[in-house]
Amino acid sequence: MDRQLTIWIVIGVYAVFMLAVGILSSRRGEGMASFTVGGRNAGAWISALSYGTAYFSAVMFVGYSGGSGWSYGLWSILVGIGNAVFGSLLAWLVLANRTRELTRQHHIKSMPQLFEKRFQSPAMRLFSCIIIFIFLIPYSASVYKGLTSVCSVILGIDEQVCMIVIAIASALLLVLGGYMATLKADFVQGFVMMFGVAALIVLLVLSPQVGGLQNGLSNMLDYMKSHEMAPLSGKSAVALISTILMTSFGTWGLPQMVHKYYGIRDKKEVKRGVVISTFFALLVAGGGYFIGSFSHLFFGETMPEGGKDFLVPLMLDQAGLPNLLIGVILVLLISASVSTLSSITLTACSTVSMDLVKSGLRKTMADKNVAALTRILCLAFVVLSYLIANYPTPILEMMSYSWGILSGSFLAPYLLCLYWKGINRAGAWAGMLGGFLTAFLPAAFSGFTTPDGPLYACIAMAVSFLLCFAVSKLATIMKWRSSQRNDAFYRIREESGS
Repeated sequence: MDRQLTIWIVIGVYAVFMLAVGILSSRRGEGMASFTVGGRNAGAWISALSYGTAYFSAVMFVGYSGGSGWSYGLWSILVGIGNAVFGSLLAWLVLANRTRELTRQHHIKSMPQLFEKRFQSPAMRLFSCIIIFIFLIPYSASVYKGLTSVCSVILGIDEQVCMIVIAIASALLLVLGGYMATLKADFVQGFVMMFGVAALIVLLVLSPQVGGLQNGLSNMLDYMKSHEMAPLSGKSAVALISTILMTSFGTWGLPQMVHKYYGIRDKKEVKRGVVISTFFALLVAGGGYFIGSFSHLFFGETMPEGGKDFLVPLMLDQAGLPNLLIGVILVLLISASVSTLSSITLTACSTVSMDLVKSGLRKTMADKNVAALTRILCLAFVVLSYLIANYPTPILEMMSYSWGILSGSFLAPYLLCLYWKGINRAGAWAGMLGGFLTAFLPAAFSGFTTPDGPLYACIAMAVSFLLCFAVSKLATIMKWRSSQRNDAFYRIREESGS
């Protein structure tokens, strides 16, 4: 069968499945609890795979795995391992159950609501709402760019057409079904991703360019030794460590990732989710970066036309993979990207409708109307993401700006408010604003062209933690009004016994 026809048939089957999930899910609850947290009744497999598919999109497979492999060779595999150990295993152990308990007991549906109830600050809710909506857009745009580079190389489709198709797919899934539609789709897409990555690893290693695992590793080690990659230079080592830390710990402060914990059914499902999410990340992220680490065996020292964003697409095109597997790989990337886009869009738009409109502007708005507004905002967000995706910023940089600003702003106050009763409103504001400015200003002054986004993201997260601790202590000593404690926030949890 013709290659193009085979690929399109596989994509067509996927598209029909996604449409069916959206339509079936649209027949269930219309309220915001159903639309945003799925009734808080998600099991381990659905929650963990949804977390993983939101974590790893075409940005990772195309932008980060290719760019890291080109810059660091086999060292780039450490990024995937870090994502599995720190971004999945440790994140679930530290955050999942505690977040599930507190958000369930306080009826919290978003990160801005968590900040408002813990720090008793409507202003903090509004500030975080605005930051989330604005700075999730470039992350969403980076997902578009990652997927379109693959489609344009393998299918020969114009990038604009690719972006429009992806936008329509993610918008339909969200507008029709909301949170549970994305969870159900992610469940199947997660298995597609695991199968696709496993098959891709095997066949890419067997490709003529790699020539088997032992030969490929040996050739890459020789290349790295001759090009000052073994060991890495000081600057490259710092950049690699920054990438590992940002892509692993940065997820701890991303609202669309934290959102996955809200709907988990109970503590038992959390424990199972720890194992599932870690295995998924090890296979998908570890496999993705492993594939990218062989980029120099395909292109030598010459960067292909289009830059780092086209390394992995061209590797897939040149590896001589079977037509059916090419179709599966494209579905893998589409699945990962649509899942991530859906999570980003739902988080950003539900935050605006709940935390800006209903809580601030239209407090009497009916729950059903808030859900309808969220669907409209989802469409607007998709359009904005499409427009930003046309800006000529590389995928890796675009994503790092978004992650750095969001995690720099939210990670420290979010993590500390789960476990430390001593953090107060003054400390949270200091950490939030300090982290935001540390990540935002260098990117803005460079015209959003600096390649050091991961480094600034790590510095921002560290600065935010220091400010949260220092200013909370100072405010308590100085007896500022903003130093008031909120022990009742935790007392409810202790009295409920859950």
